[in-house]
Amino acid sequence: MAYRGRSVLAIVPARGGSKGIPRKNLAVVGDRSLIAHAAATIAALPWIDASAISTDDDAMAAEGERGGLAAPFRRPPELANDTASAADAWRHAWVASEAHFGRTFDVGLWLQPTTPLRDPRDVERTLAAMVEGGFGSAASVSEIPAHLRPERAMTLGPDGELGFYLPAGRGIANRQEIPATWYRNGVCYAATRETVVELGQTVALRAAGVPVAGTVVSIDEPFDLELCNLLWERARRAGEGGAS
Repeated sequence: MAYRGRSVLAIVPARGGSKGIPRKNLAVVGDRSLIAHAAATIAALPWIDASAISTDDDAMAAEGERGGLAAPFRRPPELANDTASAADAWRHAWVASEAHFGRTFDVGLWLQPTTPLRDPRDVERTLAAMVEGGFGSAASVSEIPAHLRPERAMTLGPDGELGFYLPAGRGIANRQEIPATWYRNGVCYAATRETVVELGQTVALRAAGVPVAGTVVSIDEPFDLELCNLLWERARRAGEGGAS
């Protein structure tokens, strides 16, 4: 195993609490839970040396184990609330996993269950971009539609007056004039051990962005879950089986 000589640890973050969808990470898309989708992605990538689920919830830990994830630790309460940072949770999981497996890992993956329709090839592309480019981390990204970019954003004053969020927006007539901007879509984060464990970061000072083609749905609200199931069913009917 290992990826280009680097040992790889994959972490699936799945805290028990969620507001939009109760116990969201156990919600089902297609034929399996969100946690099981993340576990299936890991199983499809043979160069991953070890994997674990980071959770404060016993039922979610058990679901991870059913998918082949190790669950030797629980995330502490202070890292499982709405104000906890992903950087702190990832660092805790990395260190706890190293203690469990009795070894250190060179690079890590952070695979959120809430993006269940990911293609394993995009995960490999993200890690490859980081390794080949000598970056401290990498993140999958999607392009922001032109009408949602900062140049199109507006402000609304107390008296109802409409204004441009960016002064430059006033001079833009066509969407083709708006520079491309991107957002992190949750398909994959990759980082070196130094970035996460030593520096406590998820996005390094030098980070790679890896564009992902097609529709990426990150599940926060019930509508997102419905949309994911519709996309899954459409892929199944097309004979693609649905990406894991």
